Amino acid sequence: MKICCIGAGYVGGPTMAMIASKCPHIQVAVVDINQERIDAWNSDNLPIYEPGLDEIVKESRNENLFFSTEVDRYIKESEVIFISVNTPTKEYGSGLGQAADLRFVEACARRIAEISTSPKIIVEKSTVPVRTAEMVQAILKSSSSEIPHQVISNPEFLAEGTAIPDLLNPDRVLIGGETTEEGKKAVQRVFEIYSNWVPEDRIITTNLWSSELSKLTANAFLAQRISSINAISALCEETGAHVDEVAWAIGTDSRIGPKFLKSSVGFGGSCFQKD
Repeated sequence: MKICCIGAGYVGGPTMAMIASKCPHIQVAVVDINQERIDAWNSDNLPIYEPGLDEIVKESRNENLFFSTEVDRYIKESEVIFISVNTPTKEYGSGLGQAADLRFVEACARRIAEISTSPKIIVEKSTVPVRTAEMVQAILKSSSSEIPHQVISNPEFLAEGTAIPDLLNPDRVLIGGETTEEGKKAVQRVFEIYSNWVPEDRIITTNLWSSELSKLTANAFLAQRISSINAISALCEETGAHVDEVAWAIGTDSRIGPKFLKSSVGFGGSCFQKD
């Protein structure tokens, strides 16, 4: 099997490096139009820092893991194509400051449609709004209507600083696809990739829309927990309670758990806000 990932960023690079490390029989290519970024991935100074990433990249690079700007070549060669490009908050038009800007996802879909000469399994790795796969399918059909591509949702659940442990031992891997016969086969192909190192009971398969929505819901729940403990912190200041003690007390409840109960400055970044 040959797979490629369009987008050599924080998600695409480490994810493909882990797949290459655990699946030596699979050729993995990470492609990007940014020459400087690709050069960095091919050097000893990787463009992002994650503990353990250097070792995993060096283990497989130029063996079955390749970083390249030859986007068209690897689109043609690959059976499975991951889309892992940025989906920033919109800076203009409808949804300004709130909605996700999908222009990079759209550009990837158009390029895949224009270049492909055989059926592809296109995997949404980027965090996208629900029903984005519908838009991707429409682009593929309009440009290459005779080629039966399949679109899969496989969202990432990585945290900065723990990306390698998160990939090596994930809580779950989520794969969503169409409920047609061809859709189920596409889901199974992606399932087979992850099952090389992830226990099968941790690989969850759903329909497309459930997978897309589950990612957004997970982010919303995490943001909600951070906001909730900060609200409790303000209450602690008024009552004389200690927020760390309250967080520890409620975190020992198995129904709640201890994670994301650290009172601080609140959630930030581009993802939680728009999700």
